[in-house]
Amino acid sequence: MTEKKQRDIEKQYSNAEFAAKLRRLADAVESGARFEIQIAGERIYVPVRAEYSVEHEREGKEEEIEFQIKWRND
Repeated sequence: MTEKKQRDIEKQYSNAEFAAKLRRLADAVESGARFEIQIAGERIYVPVRAEYSVEHEREGKEEEIEFQIKWRND
């Protein structure tokens, strides 16, 4: 198996696009199905075994919430 190139990007979406992606993710998690998403031209396949977390950061006047999905490709 070839190793994938490292990647660290952040993609902005409109409110409607973001809501649609969250709905698809919620449906996949709830039904126990694999989640597929395309980000900046690359299709990502999130396995059912992925772990989900929510992170909150605060620095000065800025706050951030990150919905994180992590898994290991073995």
